[in-house]
Amino acid sequence: MNREHEKVQQPSLEDKHDHAAVERAEVEHNTAFWDVRALVHEQSEGENINVHVQEISPVSDVKKGNAAREAALADLQAAAACLRQGETVAFPTETVYGLGADARSTEAVEAVFAAKGRPSDNPLIVHIAHRDQLHELVTEVNATAEALMAAFWPGPLTLVLPVRPGAVSPRVTAGLDTVAVRMPDHPVALPLIAAAACPVAAPSANRSGRPSPTLAAHVREDLDGRIGGIVDGGPTGVGVESTVVQAGDDGTVTILRPGGITAEQLSAVAARVATDPALLAEGSGGDSNSPAPRSPGMKYTHYAPAGALCVVEGPPAAVAAWTRAALAEAAQRGERTAVLAFAEHAEQYRADAVFSLGNASELQEAARRLYAALRSCDEQGATYIVAEACSREGLGAAVMNRLLKAAGNQLIQVG
Repeated sequence: MNREHEKVQQPSLEDKHDHAAVERAEVEHNTAFWDVRALVHEQSEGENINVHVQEISPVSDVKKGNAAREAALADLQAAAACLRQGETVAFPTETVYGLGADARSTEAVEAVFAAKGRPSDNPLIVHIAHRDQLHELVTEVNATAEALMAAFWPGPLTLVLPVRPGAVSPRVTAGLDTVAVRMPDHPVALPLIAAAACPVAAPSANRSGRPSPTLAAHVREDLDGRIGGIVDGGPTGVGVESTVVQAGDDGTVTILRPGGITAEQLSAVAARVATDPALLAEGSGGDSNSPAPRSPGMKYTHYAPAGALCVVEGPPAAVAAWTRAALAEAAQRGERTAVLAFAEHAEQYRADAVFSLGNASELQEAARRLYAALRSCDEQGATYIVAEACSREGLGAAVMNRLLKAAGNQLIQVG
């Protein structure tokens, strides 16, 4: 465990499973902190920690190795105990950090909404560790959904399926007759959910409307003192949330939210891929009178920095000219300026802060860097922010979706 960041006296290895030990830790500091990065490092070095999709061993059954690994496994058990006891626990996935709670407990789920300040009609995604859990949650899985799970689970794909009555708290589904479910692909998330022995409802672990967290430090910034604990598994990989879809009986897959699985990837499995009309409509975010969203991310403004943000789209030369002029005018007004640009163009901008999203042709890097860049704008005190648009193909659809949500759909078309 990283003692430099530790805020609470952690229980010993022997009493990690003890309810009283967890309670003692929480009394000393409202938000516990567990560093389990050793589990991520060992997987990156090729060691199997028994997180097979269909048959996940409890954390306590995984063979023990060095002291750091043993401490990390014990910390993971402590975090799982908190989830079982109805606490809220932030944890890493391959997309972003999620704020988890027992999806069956209305009290636990309400604590998630309270910590985030999340609108009550915004449904939550339920995370599972193995397929057996799915049939406890839903009444039907059609052939299209089965094919998607075979291709993309575990991974950044969420399926909206008919919910089994009473399987989860009604706060999870926001009163809908469906539930969104996914199986994350992460060496911390899977064993944590398996050890908790419950379906875990988990939106992103940030204050509602803020950029999603890709580091444990981002979670602390937003939620320290508001939640039961934070599991630090290091930086996330994909950087944007999962793709949310509904699978039709006719083979059509409808995208409700673009994310880590692209439309092109879905097309390789589905007979047809469509986009929900609500996703295509601009300017609807934040309308509290619009119908309850079928998926997280469909209705409200999200991912926003504190400063005013606009997105500029068009030929690269026209985008650069408009951006340079707008930044200069903002500086003359006394604004503190920032720009999110691709590496090919970043050096031509003059602003108080310039953030590179990587090469425009490699949007995986843009996805990984986006939320951290938006948070850095706040750290720099930026009041006027311009972001370059990117291609909407592939992962660019998710990057542009998040940028436009962050900008309140302020899209400037030039050229």
